[in-house]
Amino acid sequence: MSHISPEVEKKLGLAVEKMPAFPKSVQKVLELTRNINCLPRELVGVIEKDPVMTVKILKVINSAAFALPNKMTSVNQAVVFLGLNTIKNMALSFAAVGILPRMNTAGFDVQRYLMHSLTVASIARKLASQQVTGDVDPGDCYIAGLLHDFGKVVFAQFMPDEFSAALAYCQEKQVPLHVAEEAVIGADHTVVGSMLAARWQFPTPLVECIRDHHKESGHSAMGDCLRMADQICRYRQFGDSGNPYRVGEAVIAPQRFGDDLDAVIASLGDLDHFVAEAQSFALVGTE
Repeated sequence: MSHISPEVEKKLGLAVEKMPAFPKSVQKVLELTRNINCLPRELVGVIEKDPVMTVKILKVINSAAFALPNKMTSVNQAVVFLGLNTIKNMALSFAAVGILPRMNTAGFDVQRYLMHSLTVASIARKLASQQVTGDVDPGDCYIAGLLHDFGKVVFAQFMPDEFSAALAYCQEKQVPLHVAEEAVIGADHTVVGSMLAARWQFPTPLVECIRDHHKESGHSAMGDCLRMADQICRYRQFGDSGNPYRVGEAVIAPQRFGDDLDAVIASLGDLDHFVAEAQSFALVGTE
């Protein structure tokens, strides 16, 4: 962060410190699932000790978004049927939703932001499993998508005046939001977002992915999946990250995915499933 003034760096650090921590149950879930030898019963044991998390997971998997043939009545059934990664992603999603402020004075629409983040997460996971097989864990791409713009939440909650001015600058000058943030605040959401991810003790590759997701080159497979998913969601207007798609934008990561955005979208199949899943997560998570 050498390009950031000490004053701005201090201000960002204070804002990050005010953000709540992830629930201990979710931290334990993430710790367990980083171990490739994690047993399903270990994950089930942690989740079942959190009754709120248990209810939310069962409510979502029994929703129309998953269209399961039979109703699931336990976390153990859910893990067996859907797998460790899906349940982990649910737990993480609900934790992220729970941290979001219900209101802010910056004029930032948190609900539309949430839809954007959840759909980016799902599409990044799909790109990883379908087109980047073996290069990156799809579950890690989901987490990157979910958390990539969390720095905007920090700005909206703890630096609302500056962030409101950046949002206005973005629209007035027709520039990307991270450019507007740099001009108005002195740092963009990728910086504060990566600081937050580090504070939450996420792995270094994820922290770096969040920090670098607006850079034009030098990306990992995770970074490319995230950037492409983000562009697809802005292009199709899935939610709103405060940074609208602009006609004529170059396609992200053409070396990995090609330079035809519509072709990449077509390769993913029906995107309505991703939107339905995101809506279900958002609805249950905010109850």
